[in-house]
Amino acid sequence: MGCASSKQFKRAPRHEDAALLAKETTFSLDEVKALYELFEKISYSIFKDGLIHKEEFQLALFRNSNRKNLFADRIFDLFDLKRNGVIEFDEFVRSLQIFHPDTPMADKIAFAFRLYDLRGTGSIEREELKEMVLAILSESDLLLSDDAVEQMVDQTFTEADLNGDGRIDPDEWKALTSTNPALLKYMTLPYLKDMTMSSFPSFILYPGTGDEELY
Repeated sequence: MGCASSKQFKRAPRHEDAALLAKETTFSLDEVKALYELFEKISYSIFKDGLIHKEEFQLALFRNSNRKNLFADRIFDLFDLKRNGVIEFDEFVRSLQIFHPDTPMADKIAFAFRLYDLRGTGSIEREELKEMVLAILSESDLLLSDDAVEQMVDQTFTEADLNGDGRIDPDEWKALTSTNPALLKYMTLPYLKDMTMSSFPSFILYPGTGDEELY
């Protein structure tokens, strides 16, 4: 409780100018402003400090927020560009643009590769692939037998590891995703284009927390 309480009374940080973020990302100025309203709702949902903590991120964007999930943790870690344990508004916008419908597919493929590269080694090993498959299945409430999961992982890895070195490198990952587009289905969120606050799915909105003014 002491830790949570101390977070609640931090002064809200200054944010980058909306026009600058619109210029440097896929989002329009109106979309950045809509994202700011969403950011405010998430960042004040638990700790009231204008920063998104992992608990707030998971609660807002993942339905099964009552249990730890590797997929949610990996997304948070990749959004945390400054590596300081929280997500600031500029990180939120710059990271979310990966999921924009107009973002080049090459950028989505590269981001997904980093998502699966759990150890940050520049390649994906079989166990990393299995861990992420299990995490995504869990988040999707899909239950498969251990044998079915092993078969899925083996088949995917055999198809991807073209040079047989026991790892999937970036070029092999690109080839795999080109023939298996379902691997990238999480990488595009249609509601991020031409959005307003009313376009956000209900599970990422919080009632009773929208009193802060948009800058």
